[in-house]
Amino acid sequence: MSSTKVSNPSDFEKIVLHELRIAGYDAELAKSNATGHDIVARKGGQVLAVQVKNFKSKVSVPYLKKFADWLEKPQEIVFTGGLYIAANGYSKPALTYCESSDTKIQGLGVCEIGALKWIDLEGPEGESVSQNDSRRYVGVFTCKGGVGKTTVAAHLAGAFALIGYDSVLVDLDKQGNLRKLLDEGVYLPSKGKNTTGHRVAVVDHDDWDELAYDEKLIVCDCNPELEANPKQLIEKFDYCIVPITLNPLGINKNADVIYRTFVNIRKINPTAELFVLVNNFYSKEERKNRILNNLLKHNLKKLLSADSKFHYIDPIEDHVSIRHSSQLMYWGYDSIVEFSDPQLAFKSFGGRSLPREDFLALAEFLEGCIELEVTRKAA
Repeated sequence: MSSTKVSNPSDFEKIVLHELRIAGYDAELAKSNATGHDIVARKGGQVLAVQVKNFKSKVSVPYLKKFADWLEKPQEIVFTGGLYIAANGYSKPALTYCESSDTKIQGLGVCEIGALKWIDLEGPEGESVSQNDSRRYVGVFTCKGGVGKTTVAAHLAGAFALIGYDSVLVDLDKQGNLRKLLDEGVYLPSKGKNTTGHRVAVVDHDDWDELAYDEKLIVCDCNPELEANPKQLIEKFDYCIVPITLNPLGINKNADVIYRTFVNIRKINPTAELFVLVNNFYSKEERKNRILNNLLKHNLKKLLSADSKFHYIDPIEDHVSIRHSSQLMYWGYDSIVEFSDPQLAFKSFGGRSLPREDFLALAEFLEGCIELEVTRKAA
């Protein structure tokens, strides 16, 4: 099959429409004023909303999340489900999201000239990834406590495990919260029939020996006091994530914390990429979030313009943030209070897990920015 090369999106929609009809669907283009879908397809008593994307790149997690949320809206109850059809496939995190989430998206397709191919999430397209040769160090660090540093570190490592990376969490914080929450680590099994799961190991900084571990992704939960972190580890950071919260009283304070964090890291490591991440984000307050987001970006303007390795992950423009959820609020309750086996806050409620969705989106964003090169295993 030859790949689809159509510059006009409406022409691509017509190609998809044609291929759906060949596949046995009674399909028609959506009305011109319709939102959320491009085609309506009927088959076997089902009425499916079809969203079509003629991207040159692979479809990422936020696009699938938005479509899944749209399908759940009460006014869209006429649709029994949805199909997503792309020109150039889907990212690994996007496939993992659909594989592990119970949404109304019933199928992912790739439309190529002459054929409409459906993705088998348990087949070669959904396989795990093999580890590359280079080791990457990620530090989660802030000069201020109470912003979710440990939660972000643990679940980012978990998200990378979901998409195929064995990882190690190195606990540098003197409080030792990672050990309390995850003990020696967790294993995340794969839902695919043809793949195995991946592990997240937890190691105290005194026990960390880079020669003894073969994992290629090392995530460090740092101590808020810079001098309390081993200098030799900070020097290895390829990337550093600074979690903050978006609230009115904290805007100026957050900007100051970010600046001090940036300066402290730069004293030791002049090359690390620094990412600012909004945690505990109340996504439903659109107007207030837009105003607060703009204020924070204004306060960070000098840093953004002064250093090309400083990045603000915009929760609105980049569609990447860690949303407020009860799963993260009460993460650790089962293991600390009820003494059950440790786990991450990826458990589904009503078929959905906001933490799993958000950390997969974050992992995908970072994977694109930091160019973690991976190769798929042979079928």
